[in-house]
Amino acid sequence: MSTAGSKFLPGYTDLEKSWVIYDVGNSAFTLMVSTLIPIWFNALAERAGMSSVDYLANWSFATSIATIIMALWGPILGSLADHRGYKKPFFTAALLIGVIGCAFLGLVGILPFPIAAGWMIYLVVYIISKVSYQSSLVLYDSMLVDVTEPDRMDIVSSNGFAWGYIGSCIPFIIALVLYLLGTKGVIPLGAAIAVDFILVALWWFGITTPLLRLYHQKHYIETKGSIITESFVRLGKTLGELVRHDHKVLFFLLAFFLYIDGVYTIIDEAVAIGTALGLDQIGLLVVLLLTQVVAFAFATLFGKLSSKYSTVTLISIAIIGYFAVAIYALFMHTLWQFGIMAFVVGMFQGAIQALSRSYYAKIIPADTSGEYFGLYDICGKGAAFVGTMLIGLTTKLTGSVNIGVGTLAFLFAGGLILLRIADRMPDHRR
Repeated sequence: MSTAGSKFLPGYTDLEKSWVIYDVGNSAFTLMVSTLIPIWFNALAERAGMSSVDYLANWSFATSIATIIMALWGPILGSLADHRGYKKPFFTAALLIGVIGCAFLGLVGILPFPIAAGWMIYLVVYIISKVSYQSSLVLYDSMLVDVTEPDRMDIVSSNGFAWGYIGSCIPFIIALVLYLLGTKGVIPLGAAIAVDFILVALWWFGITTPLLRLYHQKHYIETKGSIITESFVRLGKTLGELVRHDHKVLFFLLAFFLYIDGVYTIIDEAVAIGTALGLDQIGLLVVLLLTQVVAFAFATLFGKLSSKYSTVTLISIAIIGYFAVAIYALFMHTLWQFGIMAFVVGMFQGAIQALSRSYYAKIIPADTSGEYFGLYDICGKGAAFVGTMLIGLTTKLTGSVNIGVGTLAFLFAGGLILLRIADRMPDHRR
């Protein structure tokens, strides 16, 4: 990928491009988590005689377990990776475990496991794969300080999400065609699912190779003793610093904890929610595929707007959009209504993630970016257990999927308030 004369992201360095296209690789797995993975789990659950309410609740609990693990592991991983020469090896290990887990997800349904155990084994593999995937993202996000300059972080981060949305459609369309052929009996459904997940695993790994080749850790901590001991000591000092002095970062993390929790809950459970409402699965997949195109367009648009408007203003607009989605979900019952919700989600999905990431990267120390992004992951992907547990418990208690999703509005409202408070606080580094 040469920068000169390249039609893909002209003006970007080769390293910036390789960082951007990793999103193309990992987003294919994200799309599977949002679509085929819960559908395939639903098939396994039905074989075991599970109701739609229990299906959604068990799926939500599994997602919660994965995110709780990341809440504990993310900061430790990031802190370890901040030491010189460690970020790329840790990233590679997380990538490989995630890729292997992704491929195995397609095999669980066709291997001769007992029907009663099949769905549980599937959820265990899903948890391992998701933890590995999220571990790679902690390190990937922290690489932003190494691959570009502060004044380019908003646009580079936005393009990462934008191209991730549109690029991941390529393997997903192939996977969707194979799945449809399987449901029509043209090919065995189990074989179609297996090929789908193996295809996504290979895509994820192949797209990552340029980043593995070009990335070099520029900001790091020199190791003076045991990296494990040093990492825990430094992590404790950082947490103390946030509480005592760096309130701008602290309040942003609290805001991020709330609003991004709702965002990731909707991403992870979109198809599961639609399925529990009894909506047509093929229609759901087509709607979500179109949402990827919408997300690409609007993530690119918000990236350009970041040069004219403040990052916090744009994040606030996205939060308000998600708040409206949560309220709208209370009245959603048909596929076309789901389509409207998906379109609005697509408008703000990439923007809120990309701009939050770049804003955070600009207010933290560059040499400890891994540690700080580990904390960021607690408040982001690691905190998504609140939303999923909220949906799971509310659905169980009320018997209504709509009410369960509607409760996410409280997360967005709280997040917006705390974000505006954080924006008014001085930058402790200055």
